[in-house]
Amino acid sequence: MTKIYGHRGAKGRYPENTLLSFQKAIDQGVDGLELDVHLTKDGEVVVIHDETLDRTTNGTGWIRDLTLEEIKQVSAGSSFTHFPDYQGAWDLEKVPTLQEVLELLAPYPTELNIELKTYAVAYEGIEAKVQSVVEKYGNGRKVVYSSFHLPSLLRMKQVNREANIAWLLNEGISLPADYMEMLGLEALHLSKNIVLPKELNTKNLAGLFENIRVWTVNDPDQIGQLLELQVNAIITDFPETAIALRNMWEAMA
Repeated sequence: MTKIYGHRGAKGRYPENTLLSFQKAIDQGVDGLELDVHLTKDGEVVVIHDETLDRTTNGTGWIRDLTLEEIKQVSAGSSFTHFPDYQGAWDLEKVPTLQEVLELLAPYPTELNIELKTYAVAYEGIEAKVQSVVEKYGNGRKVVYSSFHLPSLLRMKQVNREANIAWLLNEGISLPADYMEMLGLEALHLSKNIVLPKELNTKNLAGLFENIRVWTVNDPDQIGQLLELQVNAIITDFPETAIALRNMWEAMA
């Protein structure tokens, strides 16, 4: 069964990478969550997509230049007043730490995809710090570490030989199975444009679909195509919709 992962929670309807968004995605029935991590000035692992606060909060500045205490002063929800479901309580949402997200997940079997955002900023030691938090608070859940920056994934394997690593790609590569074997990849996390339209793009991926997670897929027709291919997981901004489509597809299969 193809799994449905909530992209930054339920990003299409709620403030991305917040505890609110993650809880909503869990309530909708996701199999997994995708999130992004950076390191603060004082070495704390925080969950936010961008290298700066500017786009998703009412604050400014680079994550690497701010302490956790400073980051906790800003709102991670007030920038989303244009969302149809916006409520004033969203303004109280803060940039969460990875520990806080894992504590939220504690009662649930939800898988977790942690993207290491290391292609623009070299966060020294981020791999070991993330692994330490996961070991302490992860409750043994399946965790997959992904990144566009291949050295981060290889360092993660040095930190934990058993780590599940997945290479994020927005362009296709030749002989992907060879990369997977030689690099010890658990999966490839591919842009939907590499995999779809399936009639044109999937020959190079034959036999690998159970090891492929596809991002970021919101169009119902594209979700249907990926369900037919039986990819490992679909990463989407609208998990509730994707889950409903999967349920319909399975009922007709």
